[in-house]
Amino acid sequence: PGLFAAFADFPKPVVGRVHGNVLGGGMGLTCTCDIVVASGDARFGLTEVRLGILPAIISPYVIRRLGDARARELMLTGERFDAATALAVKLVHHVVPAAGLDAKVEERVKALPDGAPAAQTRIKMLLELWGEVGWEEYRSALPRTLAEVRSGEEAREGLTAFFEKRKPGWQGRG
Repeated sequence: PGLFAAFADFPKPVVGRVHGNVLGGGMGLTCTCDIVVASGDARFGLTEVRLGILPAIISPYVIRRLGDARARELMLTGERFDAATALAVKLVHHVVPAAGLDAKVEERVKALPDGAPAAQTRIKMLLELWGEVGWEEYRSALPRTLAEVRSGEEAREGLTAFFEKRKPGWQGRG
């Protein structure tokens, strides 16, 4: 469980580059990534049931990513599916030809330094909170979280840069 939690809880954005057969632990890792780019020839599956076992360790990440209904069907049938289906069920964000996989991953990675690093970390924390608490508790945490972030150095730099029509100091670092 430590590996999946390490990916899921990593405070910075995690970009997954997916190709080939994505089964078992590969599905778990895919579900822990923030952004996933897959080659069009990738094949996916939660095939443990066909081996007489179950995807217990990866199940929290799969359910969080796919939702209960979709995870239930895929776990119970063990069916394999293609990249187009992975895109449709929101397992992956982008599907590209195999020859363009590295370029698309690089594009996504290069977009990340435009965002404020601490704000990205807080976004991940906020998204994690969404899965842990009810609607009212989540909603009540938002003003406090926003106030904390807006009073920080990154927000001051970002807003100042916006009004001065320049790039914030963190952009391009990565």
